[in-house]
Amino acid sequence: MLSSSWFFFSFLFFLVRRGLEVWGMENNGRLVPMPKSSHGKFFSGSAYIILSTAVLKSGLTRHDIHYWLGKDANEVDASMASDKAIELDAALGSRAVQYREVQGFETEKFLSYFKPCIIPLEGVFSSELQGLGGKSYRVSLLSCTGDHVVHVREVPLSRSSLNHSDVFILDTQSKIFLFSGRNSSMQERAKALEVVQYIKENQHGGRCEVATLEDGMLVGNSDSGEFWSLFGGYAPITGDRPGTDQMETNMSSTKLFWINKGKLFPMDAPSLNRGMLSSDKCYMLNCDAEIFVWMGRMTLVSERKTSISAIEEIVHSQGRSTSTRTTFLTEGSENVKFKSYFSCWPETLTTNLYEEGRGKVAAIFKHQGYDVKELPDNSSQPFIDCCGDLKVWRVSCHGVSLVPAGEQGKLYSGDCYIVQYTYTGNERDNHLFYAWLGKNSILEDRVDAISFLSSTVDSAKGCSAMAQIFEGKEPVLFFAIFKSLIIFKGGMSPAYKKSITQRGLTDETYDKDSTALFRVQGTGPDNMQAIQVDQVSTSLNSSYCYILQDGSFIFAWTGSLSLPSDHDLLNRMLDEINPLKQPMLVREGSEPDIFWSALGGKAEYPREKDIKDYTEDPHLFTCVFTEGDYKGKEIFNFTQDDLTTEDVLVLDCHDEIYVWIGLHSNVTSKEQALNLGKKFLQADILQEGLSIDAAVYVIAEGNEPPFFTRFFHWDDSKAYMHGNSYERKLAILKGSSQNVEAPDRGFRKAFKRYSSEHTPDGSGRKLSISDGLYVRVARELLTTSSTCLVIKPPRWVI
Repeated sequence: MLSSSWFFFSFLFFLVRRGLEVWGMENNGRLVPMPKSSHGKFFSGSAYIILSTAVLKSGLTRHDIHYWLGKDANEVDASMASDKAIELDAALGSRAVQYREVQGFETEKFLSYFKPCIIPLEGVFSSELQGLGGKSYRVSLLSCTGDHVVHVREVPLSRSSLNHSDVFILDTQSKIFLFSGRNSSMQERAKALEVVQYIKENQHGGRCEVATLEDGMLVGNSDSGEFWSLFGGYAPITGDRPGTDQMETNMSSTKLFWINKGKLFPMDAPSLNRGMLSSDKCYMLNCDAEIFVWMGRMTLVSERKTSISAIEEIVHSQGRSTSTRTTFLTEGSENVKFKSYFSCWPETLTTNLYEEGRGKVAAIFKHQGYDVKELPDNSSQPFIDCCGDLKVWRVSCHGVSLVPAGEQGKLYSGDCYIVQYTYTGNERDNHLFYAWLGKNSILEDRVDAISFLSSTVDSAKGCSAMAQIFEGKEPVLFFAIFKSLIIFKGGMSPAYKKSITQRGLTDETYDKDSTALFRVQGTGPDNMQAIQVDQVSTSLNSSYCYILQDGSFIFAWTGSLSLPSDHDLLNRMLDEINPLKQPMLVREGSEPDIFWSALGGKAEYPREKDIKDYTEDPHLFTCVFTEGDYKGKEIFNFTQDDLTTEDVLVLDCHDEIYVWIGLHSNVTSKEQALNLGKKFLQADILQEGLSIDAAVYVIAEGNEPPFFTRFFHWDDSKAYMHGNSYERKLAILKGSSQNVEAPDRGFRKAFKRYSSEHTPDGSGRKLSISDGLYVRVARELLTTSSTCLVIKPPRWVI
């Protein structure tokens, strides 16, 4: 018989909302929904169920279920929590990933829900708990570790708890002390300051002093003396960070077990593969520091509960470390890490619910009497002003030559180009640079293109961003700044000409009098392209329109699945390619023989609707390479605050990635950042099929363009602060970073105010914003400004 909670969760299935839901478990086993104001407030003697729901851009819904066990929770609560998690998963269609979270050893994904931290309270959860009464304030010592999510653990109030590697918070009734070990990172110190702010606001009502101390600070300092007095007086710290459980898994020690009636049966095989898992069974994958329980889709809820109980009992009886992670996966919900242990895991095609949904919405509007041909696609928005200035250079003979303005919308597949686009934003000039590498270009030109790109960006004034892109993998923004673009076969570069001659290849460089076939694509008159393709029938596709020129004839072919908007682009591109010839309009299925003859005969080609891929949800990763291997990790539920100035981070958007360089990172050149991006694409750590030719943008801290900041809830005042991450957080904590202006805007206002009162050269003439004297004025303003901590001079001042 199903329990009452099954019906509760079945009802919940219809009410589940995007975001976070938390239930606390009372002593009687009753689950109580927690109000949002209580999210992250846990009692160490209780268990909790946490459901995270996200609607992906594909249209699919992703559920993550966590059951959290306080360090003092009893076995009954732990068992009941795992049962409830299974029931919730079943009510949600058995599609969730479940995580067992133990106090003090939570996963980073779990901690990312409750930023800046969770600090469990002593006691047991009760929905009738009204408060802690008038108890005296309890002094506590907290250890803080982690640079993007912080693990906060209470440690004994003893000098022996301190070490040189971690950051500690000593919380007293009247003052909060932050003690930074000499070997702790700036990121860890900055995160610990967020915890200090959290404690100050939530446990002191915002009314208490904050003191910051560093390892080795003289005892003569008043705050330092007060700090050490709480430990019975000063004494040197002798220890370093205590040894932690090794979380790396040795692949050779990974073992698979079949779970049957609470017992484990080893599955011996030289390597693991998907075929070893049966849909009517449950399995355990033992990876030492981590355990996965895989449950076939055909198994009953009761079987899953029995299997999970058996695993928890085995872990307990074997004396496994408390830090052992346990993840529960139902067939079809396997995560990347689980699949990585299997030598062969078949790919599954994700239904494009996004495109299906757009079609259904358009149909609804049509039914209501509206003339709707198609819905606008938000993913094609450029996010910047696309009416700026465009310059294009062709790479040639280890140099670059400027392409005439009338020809810069015509690129060749055998060449490489440098593109500079200048637009106005935030009252300043912004520059976007591309190195476009034709698919048939040679290595010599590609190397030169990247070198010229890097040097050009470094010498540019104003806000600059750059990207390396390959033909066929261009981002939407690249096409948008050209408005109209034609890509021809062949090339004009001498190195390309020499290469095809040496290889005995035919020069396919476009000639207006030869036979050529162009595929027309785009989103509108301000974003349209004609791409020259092989002039054979198999290049056709029913979803597109094509232009075929053959000597004195020119055909305009419309695929049966093309849209009226495509036909408009076709007419416009005809005027671009050959405005002097009258085209012959040809509908798919009514082609004359001369049309097929020009293509070398009729042949089969794709006739099904070409569904556009949905835009993938972005993922943010730390970017660390050791001995050539990528060792980064994902930052879950990322925000702007995760862009710490000491880091290099990668924002993975599948079709394009952004390498963000912090001002205090160890990456010193744009070219170095590009290479990091290439290594990230090669690593493909989410196993999402990243193309090695995907666009790689390089974004420097302080120069973030709108097409990057759109992935965050962006606050300009944070982007313009000075100092390392710790100094910036300290400034925020002490309230000295308010009312910060953008750098250019703030400097221009200060300059005008200053120049109205001073004439530095004694000439009495009025200074202009571009005057060389402005540099002297700006530097003096920097010296005298009371807000120099947060106001940064623009690059064109230095």
